[in-house]
Amino acid sequence: MEFIPKSRRPNRREFIADSASAIAAGTLGGMSLSADLAAATLPDRSADAGASPLQRIIVDTDPGVDDALAILLALRSPEFKVEAITAVAGNVPLEFTLANALRLVEIAGRTDVPVAAGASHPLVRRLITADYVHGNNGLGGVEFPPPKIKPVSETAAEIIRRIIRNSPGEISIVAVGPLTNVATVLRADPDLAPMIRSIVLMGGSLSGGNITPAAEFNFYVDPEAARIVFDAGVPLTMVGLDVTRQVLLTDEHINALAAGKNPSSQATARIMRATMERMRKGRDVTVVAMHDPLTVANMIDPKILTLSDYYVEVETSGELSAGETVGYTYAPARKSAPLATADTPPSAAEQAFRPNAKVAVAVDPERFFHLLLERLTGSA
Repeated sequence: MEFIPKSRRPNRREFIADSASAIAAGTLGGMSLSADLAAATLPDRSADAGASPLQRIIVDTDPGVDDALAILLALRSPEFKVEAITAVAGNVPLEFTLANALRLVEIAGRTDVPVAAGASHPLVRRLITADYVHGNNGLGGVEFPPPKIKPVSETAAEIIRRIIRNSPGEISIVAVGPLTNVATVLRADPDLAPMIRSIVLMGGSLSGGNITPAAEFNFYVDPEAARIVFDAGVPLTMVGLDVTRQVLLTDEHINALAAGKNPSSQATARIMRATMERMRKGRDVTVVAMHDPLTVANMIDPKILTLSDYYVEVETSGELSAGETVGYTYAPARKSAPLATADTPPSAAEQAFRPNAKVAVAVDPERFFHLLLERLTGSA
């Protein structure tokens, strides 16, 4: 780990504020919040640590076929009060993710939930989409009527900031797309971080990526945003490819969705049947992995996933590894050895291990699918 004298170690406000200029200068890869600083303000506010039965959440999303199931699962679950849905570019461009979010609240009969438009591109990179998985419109190519409702006038960053500041310590962010919106809020308002109850995110992997050998898609799209979020000191739960690749939708699951008698079940059956057909034409079988619904489901039933403490850092500077998540279960979290021509910094002193995230390391697929199908096909 790079040695930083205590007198020069930034606090959270300084780090997040400085990250804006560092990103612009292309130097964020050389910055890192030290493990002891990141954990110094990491209270245990996870859903299984005495949270009230009703969880107030903001869903930040880039729908996206599996995002659609995650949104409908959240909207149909009495454990949640969905305060807002904020759209971000990712699986498809923002014009589609925003329209899809509006369609989904209509399908669920939940037009009381505000939908806001967020970032149309990553913080510093060109947008890379995954329409080869999600179809040209993000919903598997299935055409739905144009949404009748409109997004609110606030931007995603504005509505996230307002809701959290009005209810400090009560709101969790469920982020199942690139983390651009969340990072934008943290960067603009560094004092907001300790007011966020938790961030539960789908992204990352400790066992290799799905868009490059190193990186999972959401973190590949905007690694700088992921870096800001992991270094902000907010209680984090990371649901990555290590577990999501083990929950694959089957024809039997789709048939069960199709047998449901409500609009949400019928819509998801159409979306996933089209996605399954695309997968059969040569795409990786994990196209039908339930990445985002799994993230939401574990907040309802914490027994679905097994979580372990890690100190996670996000690679931003590697030409071949940007977006990679590196997890440590020990301290110190060392960087690569310095080049022979570089000034060698003092060795980092040994320190106690302090995690910055709970990472999903095991999953009960049967328990997950039972919950998912029950909620989406039920009459409630």
